Amino acid sequence: MFMLLNLLLESVQAKWYYYAILSLVDVEANFLVVKAYQYTPITSVMLLDCWSIPCVMVLTWFFLSTKYRFKKIAGVVVCVAGLVMVVFSDVHAGDRSGGSNPRKGDALVIVGATLYAISNVSEEFLVKNADRVELMSLLGFFGAIISAIQISILERNEVKSIHWSAGAALPFFGFAVAMFLLYSLVPILLKISGSTMLNLSLLTSDMWAVVISIFAYHEKVDWMYFLAFTAVAVGLVVYSGGDKEEDQHCAYVADEDAECSGKHFDVEACSGNRGQKTILGSSKTGDSSKRDLASTGIGDGQDIENKNAGKDARGKKS
Repeated sequence: MFMLLNLLLESVQAKWYYYAILSLVDVEANFLVVKAYQYTPITSVMLLDCWSIPCVMVLTWFFLSTKYRFKKIAGVVVCVAGLVMVVFSDVHAGDRSGGSNPRKGDALVIVGATLYAISNVSEEFLVKNADRVELMSLLGFFGAIISAIQISILERNEVKSIHWSAGAALPFFGFAVAMFLLYSLVPILLKISGSTMLNLSLLTSDMWAVVISIFAYHEKVDWMYFLAFTAVAVGLVVYSGGDKEEDQHCAYVADEDAECSGKHFDVEACSGNRGQKTILGSSKTGDSSKRDLASTGIGDGQDIENKNAGKDARGKKS
């Protein structure tokens, strides 16, 4: 079994320990953000989780050489503004509840959001330079091992205290299915749109939580939630519109380059034809001049022979 595992790890396109490190970062990001809910209010978690967006933009700009135009930055600002509206709507509605240790919870969220950004940018790089199926399989493989070790060390008392029943098992099962779908679809979105678009799209999860609370739990929601949902949707459209404009610009530049290279090729071809004609002309000129020189040499030789014959005749007469 270990030999088979070693064979599989040697056949991957990227180094296996890259996936192990990425799995560790991803597991700790999820652990820290979920742990933060014990210490700080949900509104603080929602607000501070936005820290992953500027982190992703900086990391993609620095490591992946991603360029962000004004329209993309404007889309990000609108999305973050929409999420801030969600927090203010909670405060306005009086739903904010205090936490046991807000500073500790806020610090956990900030560190977790930074790890989320590192994980997303690393996944984007591997998706675009390695294999998507390889990423999904090895990320899950190493992530399961790391999570099992961490639970056995840090969370074993919490696991023992759970009274397992259908009502307790169903949320765990639903969470597992949701995370399976998320991690199956995230590499596809990373390959198509990148990690920044992924983090902006994840902002809508707070809005969908509001929709579920309205229709499933019949809770009253402040009117600012709907305004925030609209702001996030508009920000995503603006950011996506920047992608289309850049693609059109790149296509236009590529067409211009192709046209210029075609013209350059035509000019070189014409120059080559002219050069060939010049060489042919010069060779013909050289041949004719050689013939002229040869004929001139023959004529000069005949004149010299005639002169010598005349001298001999005079000598005989004398």
